[in-house]
Amino acid sequence: MPKVLISDKMSPLAEKIFKERGVEVDVITGKTKEELAAMIGEYDGLAIRSSTKVTPAILEAAKNLKVIGRAGIGVDNVDVAAATNHGVVVMNTPFGNSITTAEHAIAMMMALVRDIPQANASTHAGKWEKSKFMGMEVTGKTLGLIGAGNIGSVVADRAMGLKMKVVAYDPFLSADRAADLGIKKVDLDELFKVADVITLHTPLTDQTRGIVGKKAFAQMKDGVRIVNCARGGLIDEAALLVALNSGKVAGAALDVFEVEPATENPLFGHDKVICTPHLGASTSEAQVNVALQVAEQMADFLLTGGVTNALNMPSLSAEDAPKLKPYMALAEQIGGFAGQITETSLKRVVIEYEGHVATLNTSPLTAVVLEGLLSPLMSSVNMVNAPIVAKERNIKITESKHDREGDYSTSIRLTVETERGERSIAGTLFANKAPRIIEIDGVRLEAELAPNMLYIINDDKPGFIGALGSLLGHNGVNIATFALGRRVEGQEAVALVAVDQPLQDIVLDQVAALAHVRLAKKLSF
Repeated sequence: MPKVLISDKMSPLAEKIFKERGVEVDVITGKTKEELAAMIGEYDGLAIRSSTKVTPAILEAAKNLKVIGRAGIGVDNVDVAAATNHGVVVMNTPFGNSITTAEHAIAMMMALVRDIPQANASTHAGKWEKSKFMGMEVTGKTLGLIGAGNIGSVVADRAMGLKMKVVAYDPFLSADRAADLGIKKVDLDELFKVADVITLHTPLTDQTRGIVGKKAFAQMKDGVRIVNCARGGLIDEAALLVALNSGKVAGAALDVFEVEPATENPLFGHDKVICTPHLGASTSEAQVNVALQVAEQMADFLLTGGVTNALNMPSLSAEDAPKLKPYMALAEQIGGFAGQITETSLKRVVIEYEGHVATLNTSPLTAVVLEGLLSPLMSSVNMVNAPIVAKERNIKITESKHDREGDYSTSIRLTVETERGERSIAGTLFANKAPRIIEIDGVRLEAELAPNMLYIINDDKPGFIGALGSLLGHNGVNIATFALGRRVEGQEAVALVAVDQPLQDIVLDQVAALAHVRLAKKLSF
């Protein structure tokens, strides 16, 4: 039974769902990083919110960890690159709190343009400063969205309901999607020039850090208002303070800060700044939604192999996972076969999908082929980090699909280019479930792989099979299956022999010494 640790406070629904799905779960919150490192080794999954920091040291200690689930969108507290290198899937729940966060952004904007917090404080103090709080209508004004994904698109919809014009900067926003949303796609410079209110809805990355800074403020309208309910660090807070003091920015509403928890900040106490303590996802509905989603996603992965909302590997729905399962086994065998017979450095890998398999989601299959290929050559490789490992070693990966049927209704072919030339392995499924190798370096044969295999390249000469059988029998090695193939009569032939026990090196040496043998290798699957 898989075992999951919930290390941050979240809805009890998460624990309930894990248990109902057959996953053992412990809820242990408030631990230090040292305490977490000491206990994480026994868990297959880690469910977190924003408090737990998943560092390289934590991942190093997490020997059994397979998946990290973040109940929420941001994964700033997870070292995703380190998780990938350790073969750990990182998931988030990008839809569970989209509406809640978008509504908070709209609320912050309305509070900002009408000075509601300041007017509230003044009135509670017994003052009646009606003329002091002169607000701005949003009707007809231009809202500039930096980021038009899940949350940004909801903000756009709500803003248009308030009769605002909406422009958006998002490198991943297509023209068709912008048209569907009813917004205008612009570049960042144009957004800064035309927006009356700017709201941010983008992740914090090396590219977006400080995206609103000194240069950006200089391009903006005088009296612009800024809303940030996304991530601290998107706005250069020092530059914002200067812009507020100069009057360039009429006001800012901030739910997030460069350093959190934010108990001190130069912007605190400024009469043009509204602050909330990272409340974007803080509604009872959102807390329930993200807890439910993270538990379901993690349980699907641990129990069925389904991958949803992963940040470091292709998605694979729980419904598709059973369909791909036999292909996963075939992909692993093909990759493992090629990896075990490859002795020089890899330069290029080509994976071809033909027939029925080409109509499926092949991204996970490619990752599994690479896992099988690289595992015999290096340790700690799995389907999560295999593509990264290949990229780091400058191995070029090419994937192609052909939905036409060849000699078989479905097949996968792997071709690897090394310093010494090319090798290719092809396989298919018998009865849609049983993996078979059908070709090795252009030589056709049909072989079912077993835990212990003997792979031989030999000259096609009379008496070879008898000599091999006699040698194995003399050494007490029982043959389970025997598959043969050859290019042309009397020339190169291939034998794949399944045996009932691992071959001793001394026996392998005897096989290699037989007449007509060019190559003899033992394989394991």
